[in-house]
Amino acid sequence: MSRFGETFTTPKPILGMLHLGGDSPESKLAQALEEARIMTGEGVDGLVVENYFGHAEDVERVLERLFGLDLGTRIGVNVLRDDARAFELARRYPVAFIQVDSVAGHLPPETDAPFAADLAARREGVSALLLGGVRFKYQPVLSGRPEAEDVRIGASRCDGLVVTSDATGRPTDMDKVARFRAATGGTVPLLIGAGLTEANAAEQLVHADGAVVGSWFKHDHKDTGRVEAAHVAGLMRVVRAARSAA
Repeated sequence: MSRFGETFTTPKPILGMLHLGGDSPESKLAQALEEARIMTGEGVDGLVVENYFGHAEDVERVLERLFGLDLGTRIGVNVLRDDARAFELARRYPVAFIQVDSVAGHLPPETDAPFAADLAARREGVSALLLGGVRFKYQPVLSGRPEAEDVRIGASRCDGLVVTSDATGRPTDMDKVARFRAATGGTVPLLIGAGLTEANAAEQLVHADGAVVGSWFKHDHKDTGRVEAAHVAGLMRVVRAARSAA
């Protein structure tokens, strides 16, 4: 069994994003804890604590509180623009996985090699899975390599690839997922990283091994909103049906 399968024993795991919305550190913490309880209560398999609206200090504050609760789910971290901080937190807290938005393709060759060496060094002594993006939303493509080569290199650097189209909330291109699958020969789990909805989840999860969900869970289906239980429950019903069908 892969490390991914050992960590997420339920097929097609759904990882819910905690974007850390709020007007103050206290309100960010309160909202994150409320949203974590909603998502885990509706059966989400993992939580990603991300400084989408907050700061790295907010991420740590939320992690500290989440690990004091008994939510019965996997907890991961994504510190945007500061991968080193994410690994530092993974050494201090028992996070199950780290998400890094880009592990290959976003750097020119002369800086890609030092990046790869740094990434490998940071992974030493960290038991958390690494879920990485290749040609991820909002990331540049500077490698000068074909897409398939970037994908293969990215897959060699992490435990699962997160695939998106070009923007938050935009449905992930299934042709892109198919290309990534072909490039890796099906050896690495692929997760939908954006745009999964109640309407498209059944189709997309036929081709992917899980998903990271943020905007769809919000009351207005926008990243700026607040998580609403009915939206989480609706998507998870579709996911459970897709798991049964598989």
